[in-house]
Amino acid sequence: MNAPHKVGIGTPLARVDGADKVTGRAKYAAEYAVPDLLYGVAVPARIARGRIASIDDAAARAVPGVVEVMTHENRPKQAWLDHSWKDELSIPGDPFKALHDDRVLFAGQPVALVVAETFEAARFAAGLVEIDYEVEAHNVDFDTSLAEKFLPPKGMRRNTYHPPKARGDADAAFDAAALKVSGDYRLATEHHNPMEMHASTVEWHGDGKITVYDKVQGSQNTQGYLAGAFKLSKKDVRVVNAYVGGGFGSGLRPQWQVQLATMGAILLERSVRVVMTRQQMFYHAHRPECTYEIRLGAEHTGKLTSIYGDATTSTSRFENNMEDIVTWGMMNYDCPNAEGHYTIAPRDTYTSADMRAPGAATGMALFEIAIDEMAYEAKVDPLEFRMVNYSETEAMNQVPFTSKALREAYREGAERFGWAERSPEPRSMKEGRELVGWGVATGMWDAQFSKTSARARLSANGDLEVASASSDIGTGTYTVMTQVAADTLGLSPDRITARLGDSDLPTAPVEGGSWAAASTGAAVQLACRSVAEKLFKAADEVENRPLWGAKSIDDLDFVNGEMVLKSDTTKRVSLTDAMRAGGLDVIEVEETAKPGLFDMVSMARKARNTHSAVFVEVRVDEVLDQVRVTRVVNAVAAGRIINPRTARSQILGGVVMGIGMALHEETFIDATLGRWMNHNYAEYHVPAHADIEDIDVIFVDEPDPEVTPLGVKGLGEIGIVGTAAAVANAIFHATGKRIRSLPITIDKLLEVAP
Repeated sequence: MNAPHKVGIGTPLARVDGADKVTGRAKYAAEYAVPDLLYGVAVPARIARGRIASIDDAAARAVPGVVEVMTHENRPKQAWLDHSWKDELSIPGDPFKALHDDRVLFAGQPVALVVAETFEAARFAAGLVEIDYEVEAHNVDFDTSLAEKFLPPKGMRRNTYHPPKARGDADAAFDAAALKVSGDYRLATEHHNPMEMHASTVEWHGDGKITVYDKVQGSQNTQGYLAGAFKLSKKDVRVVNAYVGGGFGSGLRPQWQVQLATMGAILLERSVRVVMTRQQMFYHAHRPECTYEIRLGAEHTGKLTSIYGDATTSTSRFENNMEDIVTWGMMNYDCPNAEGHYTIAPRDTYTSADMRAPGAATGMALFEIAIDEMAYEAKVDPLEFRMVNYSETEAMNQVPFTSKALREAYREGAERFGWAERSPEPRSMKEGRELVGWGVATGMWDAQFSKTSARARLSANGDLEVASASSDIGTGTYTVMTQVAADTLGLSPDRITARLGDSDLPTAPVEGGSWAAASTGAAVQLACRSVAEKLFKAADEVENRPLWGAKSIDDLDFVNGEMVLKSDTTKRVSLTDAMRAGGLDVIEVEETAKPGLFDMVSMARKARNTHSAVFVEVRVDEVLDQVRVTRVVNAVAAGRIINPRTARSQILGGVVMGIGMALHEETFIDATLGRWMNHNYAEYHVPAHADIEDIDVIFVDEPDPEVTPLGVKGLGEIGIVGTAAAVANAIFHATGKRIRSLPITIDKLLEVAP
């Protein structure tokens, strides 16, 4: 007999959707061939705040091929009340409603949509629409907006204020501390900039139903949103997002292009496509700007005695976007006295939004720079300083972790990096004209699990389809679904088809928060186990009952398309033989994975988090202050790893974005015009190939049967958390220059004396 073999959980399987993506078979939102298609191009507002006084669209309408110019004056009916515009991830305030009335809330706001038979005609005509405005005074400057910062009321809704849990007396402990670090730390505004721009193709069906191909991170979220906003029946709205060219949080909520495309389709009773330009991509979601006052007190030994944080981030005037900024340091470090405060500051822009590891990427990065400062103040090695203040429990809420292998991550990362060879003094390591610096920082993120459904359908020929409305934004959900199914039923991946990204499929939440692999994987496993139960029952009809003696599927191995008796591997039945014996042409089941009562109690008693230790080497030109990141070692403790190959890819992507946060990414705004200035790839800098050198990823062994049904913690975001701080700390070690404002650009280094 062949030895049992399966490609399942833990196998470095290549992406199952890879061939579709590189050959062009994968279709994105703006690529679906839809008959009788019209093209819409948005006209952006030229002012940041005010009202539309008049619209002259005569010249635009005269362009050959133009079908309609849609504005607030002639749009189709839509819901008036805000609650009809709420989506799954809505936040407090008034959601943005395109073409709703004559109000202008931010520069770049779509104030008209030109619809034409060709994209070229629509684009040309959009430039001919003349709009006069009643201009009102605006403010887009973050520092000016701090005068209006406020604390929203407490609440249970997402992104409402949940105050950090203070402990001890942070102020008194800081005053009495032997060592003190105090400063204001800053992060600039960042924009997501996924490769695929936001686009929606709305296919109009003659019966009034629509199919929406949308660039979004949750098909069913868009489905419910459009049904509410335009008074449609959910059954008449199908949303497809089978492939998404990057999201990073920009597509968590439906964006304005899907509003415009849907309005155009309803008004004209034809299919309409609207694609944002790269410039327009800057006039919606973005990571909020942040200022973070941090005060740390410590003993001469380096033991922390006081943690105090007070952060403010930017939001719009019409919605209150809040992130957990100050909690991360309070959770991660053992300190008897800790206090945190958080406010938001409104300005006349679109609402800031979640961007990869929202809150943690900002708060942890800035806090870890302050931690590094205190390590130097105490004359303690920065890695040893973190060990001195290591907390075995989640320190803010005083609860244990389901698992925490951060200590092992520090050890394995330091050994791989060669940290023991580090010269402790700043500016003490040099090669040629380059100063060499080594830095370390800690990462921390949530390990979440959300209610998700999946369907498994096994055909008599041995082919399996697994399906869920979950999304794949490049994180590898197709492959995760395939591997979990292969692991559970012992099938070869080439016999398995994964379907996702369709609102008609079993219910799944928006893809975000690093919960997709854990949640969708758990649902697929449940569905496949139910298939296995039916196969086991059918196997009892096989001649001579080879599996006699097995009391449940737990007594069997599912491998090579067979059910094998664990106690006697010569006893086996193929899945197809079992179905044939049971008279089954197909087995189809749907299951839902969700936290049960035990899980909810456990969640209340224990913290569920991923952790990382990030080690970075930089080289800084001593004359030009030009920085190169030459080595990164990121040791990650994230529970069970489903696919080491795609998991590594996720961490690599996060590290690259962390380097961007540290050295490159910053969106500048013109205070007079209220517009983002560097709204293109030429001037909004992201790391290019030449900026990225050696990145080494370590997955620390961290078995965790409590965290999620599969023991999976999720990897989409932990890779970025801590990376920017490690870069900043390495720059200090290289140069002796402490920069508290990210990104660290050449001008900032030139301004500071070592």
